[in-house]
Amino acid sequence: MNFAELGLQPALVRGCESLGYTEPTPIQGQAIPVILSGSDLIGCAETGTGKTAAFLLPTIQKMMERPRPGVRVLVIAPTRELVSQIVESYRELAPKKAPRCVGIIGGAGMGRQCEALRRGAQVIVATPGRLLDHMERGTVNLSSIEVLVLDEADRMLDMGFWPSIRRILAELPSERQTLLFSATMSSAIEEIARKTMRKPQMVEVSQRGRAAITVEQMAYPVATESKTALLLDLLERERFERVLVFTRTRRGAERLSHILEAREHRVNRIHADRTQPQREAALRGFKDGDTRVLVATDIAARGIDVDSISHVINYDVPAAPEDYVHRIGRTGRAGLKGRAITLVTPVDETSMRAIERLTGQAVERIVLPAFGGEKIAAAGTGKSLSAPRRASAVGRRSFRPRRASR
Repeated sequence: MNFAELGLQPALVRGCESLGYTEPTPIQGQAIPVILSGSDLIGCAETGTGKTAAFLLPTIQKMMERPRPGVRVLVIAPTRELVSQIVESYRELAPKKAPRCVGIIGGAGMGRQCEALRRGAQVIVATPGRLLDHMERGTVNLSSIEVLVLDEADRMLDMGFWPSIRRILAELPSERQTLLFSATMSSAIEEIARKTMRKPQMVEVSQRGRAAITVEQMAYPVATESKTALLLDLLERERFERVLVFTRTRRGAERLSHILEAREHRVNRIHADRTQPQREAALRGFKDGDTRVLVATDIAARGIDVDSISHVINYDVPAAPEDYVHRIGRTGRAGLKGRAITLVTPVDETSMRAIERLTGQAVERIVLPAFGGEKIAAAGTGKSLSAPRRASAVGRRSFRPRRASR
């Protein structure tokens, strides 16, 4: 199947082809016809499978087929980075005559956003907090919204975001199309979503919580006091091309990035305490290859789309198993191969087992006695261990960035 067979206009098909996308991914192949038909939709698929294009392409076409004034499409996403990524994708996919799109995020100038809205933007991509700011100031009018998209719906509709989403929903027309996309979605969250939708169709192209098959996963049992030493050993011994390292806290990200910088690694960091220009510069340097190691908290787990990330390293095991899926989904994207490495201390074993239950996959343990791994692994399994595997097996292959169908 190609994009034309999904019912897309020639201009959109040519745009996809110019970007190197000739065949739709499974989520695109199933979701685009449903969205073009006007039905509400819940889409669940692995990260890196093209969910953004799955909702952008048909909504662009629907707006171009029936031109109308006012703000027509609202996309809500949980992080600034994800909003910026969606806006960038819109500008790549949309023909020149397509309606204008504007991103609304915290940490950026309110005046510039107001001016963009006044110029007649018909597509708004926003984080919930900044969108509420504009609503309270009266600088945005949502009464003409035709399509609402909640991206990363599991995070958007959890208990932390639901009050903000509910306030926004109250200002939208009841007659609208609602689309929810995510890599993970619990049955409880799905039930909440269905209450805001009209007979939604479910498009589920992979098991919920399942990590992408293009990502090779492994874990290193390690003593707590040896985590940093192990990370440095891996980074300095192996030829990792572009590495995203996740920590659980902002302070941890700062500390780790300074240590890596002192060891002369090309490193930067992204977390909530950094200003928006700093976060944008860090991500730009990582994409351009000026930065080899990017240290980040979970705000980057759903907002970084860099095809050539060769490795994700979980310096800290995430608190929520679902976040593990999103973290390692930053590598192995768009059909490329990737590797995910997790450093597992004794206190992390319970969380690691919860991750394995969610994904339905046992993560291979690689034991390095020099970092306390043999003793920890033996305690965790209750069995004696054979000779430890060599760490040099990790990162031996390089994964060259290339454009793949999305």
